[in-house]
Amino acid sequence: MDNKIFSQLISQQLGLKLQAVSNTLALLDEGCTIPFISRYRKERTGGLDEVQIAAISDGYERLKDIGKRKETVVKTITELGKMTDKLRDRIEACWDSTELEDIYLPYKPKRRTRAQIAREQGLEPLANLIMLQRERDPEHAAERFVKGDVKDAEAAIRGAQDIIAETVSEDERNRLQLRGAFRRQAVISSKVVKAKAESDEAAKYSDYFDWQEPLKRCSSHRLLAMRRGESEGFLRISISPDDEECIERLQKHYVYGNTPCGKLIAEAVEDSYKRLLKPSIETEFAALSKEKADEEAIHVFAENLRQLLLGAPLGQKRVMGIDPGFRTGCKVVCLDAQGNLLYHEAIFPHPPVNKRMESAMAIKKMISKYQIEAVSIGNGTASRETNDFIRDVLSGHYDVPSSGKTGVHATSIIPQVFTVSEDGASVYSASKIARDEFPDEDVTVRGAVSIGRRLMDPLAELVKIDPKSIGVGQYQHDVDQTKLKHSLDQTVESCVNNVGVNLNTASQHLLMYVSGLGPVLAKNIVDYRRDNGAFTSRAQLKKVPRLGPAAFQQCAGFLRIQGAKNPLDNSAVHPESYAIVEQMAKDQNCSVADLINNKDKREAIDIRKYVTDDVGIPTLTDIIKELEKPGRDPREQIEEFEFDPRVNTIDDLIEGMELPGIVTNITNFGAFVDIGVHQDGLVHISQIANRRIAHPTDVVKLHQHVRVRVIDVDRRRNRISLSMRGL
Repeated sequence: MDNKIFSQLISQQLGLKLQAVSNTLALLDEGCTIPFISRYRKERTGGLDEVQIAAISDGYERLKDIGKRKETVVKTITELGKMTDKLRDRIEACWDSTELEDIYLPYKPKRRTRAQIAREQGLEPLANLIMLQRERDPEHAAERFVKGDVKDAEAAIRGAQDIIAETVSEDERNRLQLRGAFRRQAVISSKVVKAKAESDEAAKYSDYFDWQEPLKRCSSHRLLAMRRGESEGFLRISISPDDEECIERLQKHYVYGNTPCGKLIAEAVEDSYKRLLKPSIETEFAALSKEKADEEAIHVFAENLRQLLLGAPLGQKRVMGIDPGFRTGCKVVCLDAQGNLLYHEAIFPHPPVNKRMESAMAIKKMISKYQIEAVSIGNGTASRETNDFIRDVLSGHYDVPSSGKTGVHATSIIPQVFTVSEDGASVYSASKIARDEFPDEDVTVRGAVSIGRRLMDPLAELVKIDPKSIGVGQYQHDVDQTKLKHSLDQTVESCVNNVGVNLNTASQHLLMYVSGLGPVLAKNIVDYRRDNGAFTSRAQLKKVPRLGPAAFQQCAGFLRIQGAKNPLDNSAVHPESYAIVEQMAKDQNCSVADLINNKDKREAIDIRKYVTDDVGIPTLTDIIKELEKPGRDPREQIEEFEFDPRVNTIDDLIEGMELPGIVTNITNFGAFVDIGVHQDGLVHISQIANRRIAHPTDVVKLHQHVRVRVIDVDRRRNRISLSMRGL
């Protein structure tokens, strides 16, 4: 298949320059990854970003799939002996999958239809005769075809009408016309399955028991909710245009007058519409609308995941991780600055056990002994109560006056307290990755370790968990799972390479997302590191088994070595550009380290002097930026957060209250905010800003600290409505 054609088509579809698309396809064919292309091949792509390159890559795969389908179509029609030069040319020129299937439809092998049976009975000439509309007495003409299985003239006419109906349904013009009607006026309707209407399970779909709206206005979350209700057997969904209008328009193509033949054709056209055409196009539009809804939901999921993975890290600090609970207690772990488990125990500060003083003493002892600098508390059951308890311990609430200074205050360590999402922690704790990391610990300890590590570096910890289990999606189990996985994998890869990875501390699971690596090479790197000690230079990667020149080129720029002899090994400057930086330093009469540390020397560099056929201003500009802050982490700084002490349960809420909160999930219709009452409140999109916004992400992001106002509390349904307007 010709990449020149692909380049032209993708360029037109995406509105990108032809040369940039052509070069990007060439790079993809060479095995280059999207992060590598966007970061280190800007001259060839004209500075395309990851989103544009991903769109080119996806478009490329779609066109290749259509190309393969065209080969099947040509082969099938040729084997039937019905291929013509004109038909072949038309197929070769077609790059629209819907149009291709329309071309193929009359030749496509299908199960034995009523029309096929009629043709086998020799009724096609009668159908052609009726279509000419010259016969004054079609029943008389039909008598000539009465033989074999055709019992009488009426049966012959019915068979002829079946042939006409199929011909009408397979006509491209008719299908295009009906698609136009569906696009303009189709209404999606939802009805409850009466036999299940009274069931408790059906109640969650009560909004859709008798619902209809124009399909083109149906939001993705409503459509996915209806489709879920349909798949669970509670709803029946249909999509339909104005049937009478569509039938009349079709009949005008075929019926020339009020003649006996005309009436038979009108009947056949109506049958064709109801039995063949409409169901086919309805199925098509059901799939298209679902695909569009999937794309929107997947986009929201991917963006939420990106924000979660790029959440502010605390960094290498000694952390206490707490998985809170009531009856089963709180699982507490102490981790060193590298996230290694030092100690764990369970405490029971809450009902029904209520060993608060004993638990407080245990916490203070652990903080003192392990020099804990921060406390990470999961946001699940008993989170708010545990948060309050820990803050009371740290504020001296449980000090015993006669004992003098407590361990917490004696060492002047007052740890910061943070609440982190624990979604997916239980999935991680039961996974093979967790078992390999902590073979001697149970799932509760592993879960608490994950909660602690999420505070230190969300990205490094969350890549170990299936993104669908992290809890930031909407209808993630209802969308196309292949497309969802593709999008989420791309998102994880993008985030990992955007931040960069410490080659000497990264886990195998984190390394496998680095550009050019994968499970095998990631394992080989970890094994090499274990057998030979820490990497001291990027060049050592070439000694890792099976890590050849191509993989080295793709991965090297995204791997960092802190304290390396060559300071560029701890930067995003690619090894292929080291010679350029060394020449810059030589021209400034200094070392590369001096160039990094001396702003005046960097500002004295005229990058135009270093332009070559392969290296242009974009790459040179990136190099200078990287020399300013080598290996900089693009993520924000983490901030402490505290809920309003006035509210602990939904019963404490009063309309008009203004409260602090944390954004926990973002959907197309709004943002969910944790205000510390065990039930997230919804800020509808109309209540997020004082202006009209297209999407909640225009204003808020995941885990953002916000102020909200309570505008409604539905205690019966456990729903809280919040507003951010005017705050």
